[in-house]
Amino acid sequence: MHEIAEAGHRILNPFTEDKLMLLGEVCRLHPGQRLLDLASGKGELLCRWADAFGIEGLGVDISTVFVPAARARAVELGVADRVTFALGDAAQAVPPPGGAGDATRPPAAETGGAGPRWEYDVVSCIGATWIGGGLAGTVALMRRAVREDGLLLLGEPYWADDTPDGAYAALDCPRDVFATLGGTLERLESAGLELLEMVLADGDSWDRYVASQWWTVSDWLRAHPESPDAPAMREYLRAARRTHLQYQRRYLGWGVFVCRVSGA
Repeated sequence: MHEIAEAGHRILNPFTEDKLMLLGEVCRLHPGQRLLDLASGKGELLCRWADAFGIEGLGVDISTVFVPAARARAVELGVADRVTFALGDAAQAVPPPGGAGDATRPPAAETGGAGPRWEYDVVSCIGATWIGGGLAGTVALMRRAVREDGLLLLGEPYWADDTPDGAYAALDCPRDVFATLGGTLERLESAGLELLEMVLADGDSWDRYVASQWWTVSDWLRAHPESPDAPAMREYLRAARRTHLQYQRRYLGWGVFVCRVSGA
């Protein structure tokens, strides 16, 4: 469903290009740093930051559509010698402490011949904390791959303080799945992190992510009216318009929180 709706997207979350690049500046990136991006989507973060800031990195994603798109983007921007994209389950990509990793770990052939070194300067999971069963579990996963004083970047929704009960039902999201901004800070601190910085989406960011999908899905439905996926996509489009305009744009925030391990 998302592969269809986001076919025209490079950034697969409610961030504009300007905010993506601002985030890289906020992180004080510089040449020689290594970044691991879990659930890397179409690889825009890694590719653009490699181009602008000279970093290197590895992205892992489970989508057989998004990974080839990420590799093509790396070639397009001339950074394919610095960034690698592996097809696999991001939740299983990082080896456990003292372990050799899961079978979905990126093979040596995709990471320069020797396999990845699991001490990255920056580890990111942008809008996909479900890979660890929520924020706390994902932080635990990420901490296994970041060097002692490295950065963790977490992209996470948050509720407005005055969110009405109807919004949770309309967005099919229980209240406790996400927290308010203050509650998100508490969750980060409970996971052993220090919040250093953040870049938050705004209404326009949401529009560019969600509203721009409507045209894409509408065109897809016109081109594939008899597809077995067509009924589900029609309902997706109907619900996406209404929930965005009535609730999501106003009550569901989204941002990337820049953290490091407390006391590191």
